[in-house]
Amino acid sequence: MEEVELSPPHPHEIRIKVFSSSLCRSDISAWESQASSLAIFPRIFGHEASGIVESIGEGVTEFREGDHVLTVFTGECRTCRQCTSGKSNVCQVLGLERRGVMHSDQKTRFSIKGKPVFHYCAVSSFSEYTVVHSGCAVKVSPNAPLEKICLLSCGVAAGLGAAWNVAAVSEGSTVVIFGLGTVGLSVAQGARLKGASRIIGVDTNPDKCEKAKAFGVTEFINPSDSSEPIQQVIKRITDGGADYSFECIGDTGMITTALQSCCDGWGLTVTLGVPKVKPEMSAHYGLLLTGRTLKGTIFGGWKPKSDLPSLVDMYMNKEIEVDKFITHDLPFEDINTAFSLMREGKCLRCVIHMPR
Repeated sequence: MEEVELSPPHPHEIRIKVFSSSLCRSDISAWESQASSLAIFPRIFGHEASGIVESIGEGVTEFREGDHVLTVFTGECRTCRQCTSGKSNVCQVLGLERRGVMHSDQKTRFSIKGKPVFHYCAVSSFSEYTVVHSGCAVKVSPNAPLEKICLLSCGVAAGLGAAWNVAAVSEGSTVVIFGLGTVGLSVAQGARLKGASRIIGVDTNPDKCEKAKAFGVTEFINPSDSSEPIQQVIKRITDGGADYSFECIGDTGMITTALQSCCDGWGLTVTLGVPKVKPEMSAHYGLLLTGRTLKGTIFGGWKPKSDLPSLVDMYMNKEIEVDKFITHDLPFEDINTAFSLMREGKCLRCVIHMPR
């Protein structure tokens, strides 16, 4: 734990007192990454967070001090070509920031003795306070529990959106999900709520089997228990392949496996994982020639400012499950325990609570 200096918010930025921040697998992937473009240090990770607005910068009209907010790792300016297209949530102005700086001036707000400390996804919520662009925060109801809804700022929302917005899972369909972490199980929840008849979960961790059923998984397969390639198992038990397959691991090799596991004609594969090695993928062109589709998604296709408040409302109305994803609640000083639990596959989401 170190003390850092945090500047006041610049124009169109807000400073947030972080309330809770959950640990996402992508925090660990970026921390461990061997890809030079991601190896930016010293750095403050964390992006799946909730907090309270402490101060606002010049030109900010949407927020006031005391507002409850969710941070988002990809923003929404509402004016660029992408935001106004009605076809995309990939904002050209406030999209995913990979260089460890703020969108507006390509500089950091954190420092130690005058030396910059880099951001992560322009959020950096593993800090008692942080500064974000006003387009990368979403105002939410003060009645919503901040220690729960922080999960909606990344993992849970991403999985639900992949099933609903990107794949548009249909009633009676067959779904296969590779990787049963928070994102994969959120895909399962989304598929169940859309009426999928079979939801097949694939994971090498046998402990995931019973947990997965609570989120809608109807069948569990551990590839380690089969001498047959997993894509062949899927094709055999589904009479030619699933209608939809989702890659939620962050392994580009598994994208090919997922593509092979869906059916000819209309099979759709959605990839959500963030690879920490080998970002390139390969697949035989015949998989696409026979009618399969491969789609990528960021944040499940949700436009954060436009769509996140409705997801919070769904949670408050008990229409979607969030609480069951929280397996551990930890104080900020125990953040390293959270990293260890996730690396060892012993948690879904660890929620880290800041000093009040």
